[in-house]
Amino acid sequence: MTRIGVCGLKFPEAAELGPEGVLSAAAELGHHGVFFRTILHMSPELDPGRLAALRQQADDLDLYLETGLGKVNPFNTAEDPSIRELGDGDYLLGARRVIEAAAAIGCADLWGDTANYQHFRWGLHAIDRFRTDVTWEEQLEATRRLLHRLAPVLRGHGARINLETHEEITTFELVRLVEDVGPDAVGVTLDLANVVVRGEDPVEATRRVAPYTRQTHMRDLVVTFTGDGLERQNRACGDGVVDLAAVLSLLLEHAPQVNLTIENTKGRDRNGIQIFDRRWQDLHPDLPLADLAGLVRLASVAERRMAAGELTPVDSYYAPPLGAEWERAFLRRSADHLTTLLSRLT
Repeated sequence: MTRIGVCGLKFPEAAELGPEGVLSAAAELGHHGVFFRTILHMSPELDPGRLAALRQQADDLDLYLETGLGKVNPFNTAEDPSIRELGDGDYLLGARRVIEAAAAIGCADLWGDTANYQHFRWGLHAIDRFRTDVTWEEQLEATRRLLHRLAPVLRGHGARINLETHEEITTFELVRLVEDVGPDAVGVTLDLANVVVRGEDPVEATRRVAPYTRQTHMRDLVVTFTGDGLERQNRACGDGVVDLAAVLSLLLEHAPQVNLTIENTKGRDRNGIQIFDRRWQDLHPDLPLADLAGLVRLASVAERRMAAGELTPVDSYYAPPLGAEWERAFLRRSADHLTTLLSRLT
């Protein structure tokens, strides 16, 4: 049975609740599990007693418990020094300690990502793919080498790093990394909203990574036209234009045991997709015309449906007042929509 849960990092009032409170609140609201972005969100010191207690709490509440490692791009890891701190300055040692601590509580699948999303106002350079001090190809090669260094540790603990379809990386590049290092050590965390930032159609992107998908971030979106291309707006599942039924069908076929973790948002979450910019185009040599056309079609559909009153307009969707109740409703709508779709597919 496919289970539907929530993101612990972005759960309403997560900072005030702490991980124990998030688990309890998620269960009270009827969700089936919690994904903590990294194990450090559960215990910054990797305290084995606290981690074991959180595992037991999740089991007692009949919740799935998922977590992650963190960044695996050596050109990016310095922006989050927490792993290196765990290794007394040695990033690989810190990562090893995270893998060991997660394996000890039965969390073998670990989220990872390859870069940060920076500031929207930076335009093209908001995404590390477009850095000018180091090329994206150099970043990918450094990431590949780091993953190979971590692979023996992962295999020794029956663990896997699941690289997110983050804003900076394409599904083509992710599949190449998985197949190069080995799917027994590296998998994919499918985030539907992020693939569109790389110009990819959400359904086709899912088709490419579904055989390797071990974790998910589920959300919907709309895409709209701008002066330099497109812009996405993340939304609750069912409030956008992604064909979630097709996505779920692919996941049920290729990854039937994967949990569906809803990632809520706390604001407009704007991301430009500068498809009219030649620099953007040049850094997408794998992108099929069919994917780009599919994304443009989604923008056309979104704008038509908003004009017809079938979808909430972009400027109104995150209209104040927002807050914890709004966020809980976002999660509930998403879970209900996914549940309805799953009931039709199974």
